[in-house]
Amino acid sequence: MADDIRRWSDELARDPSSLVFLQLAETLRRQGQLDLALKIAVRGLERHSHNAEAHDLLARICVDRGELQRAFDEWDMVLRLSPSHVGAMKGMGYICYQQGRRDDAEKFLRMAAENGAEPEVVVALENVRRSGPVHVSAVTALEATRGMSDDDPHRLFADLLGDHDQTALLLDAQGLVLAGIYVDNEAHDVSQEVGAELSGVSDEAQRASRHLDLGNWHSIVVETEVAVIAMLPATADNIVMLAASRATPLGLVRRLADRCVERARSWLGGRA
Repeated sequence: MADDIRRWSDELARDPSSLVFLQLAETLRRQGQLDLALKIAVRGLERHSHNAEAHDLLARICVDRGELQRAFDEWDMVLRLSPSHVGAMKGMGYICYQQGRRDDAEKFLRMAAENGAEPEVVVALENVRRSGPVHVSAVTALEATRGMSDDDPHRLFADLLGDHDQTALLLDAQGLVLAGIYVDNEAHDVSQEVGAELSGVSDEAQRASRHLDLGNWHSIVVETEVAVIAMLPATADNIVMLAASRATPLGLVRRLADRCVERARSWLGGRA
């Protein structure tokens, strides 16, 4: 991959109008080098302002940076240039869902499904329809921590996750919940049950990494039918588990998980 980046960079230096910036910026985005990816994408768009894929690329970079409105505007431009662009429809549906605009989210996801999107989009559409005007689990999780003092461990990640459809837990090696809260769609706190299921996952991940000669493990990301689950080590003995909706871009999941890990480490350091 490093060789590809070098080759694409050299080609772009020789020919600033080359479309190779699309591959280069996308690879940098996937590696988490968002500032550099953004710079390359913007420069590319200056020369290719009517290229739908370039606007789509910039939109995905903006989502990973947490700039949802800018991403929405870029995807809107994609659809102006390419009205059947499924990626833009899915992206706009995701942003509308995150912003609580359920009707608009359903509209864009339906458009994506009608234009040949993968089956997961239909699942996402059904989730939007079932959620109604408010997504129960996200709101209930916030409500469950209201009235608690700011230093209550249940509220450790509340300001990082806000009103979005995400939740996070800090667990010890035995799966004991140290901080955070996980409320299901029926308003039940299932934090302890989730922690019990994840008991020992850190040891297993470390064992597998060593067996494959990969060094220390850094993260595990699992995509299910309804959610994306990310697990990262906070310390040698503790992990952070972040759950997000299936429609959430993986880049945004990683950014949120990293922020939760930083918060967890700071909190654990303060208890020492």
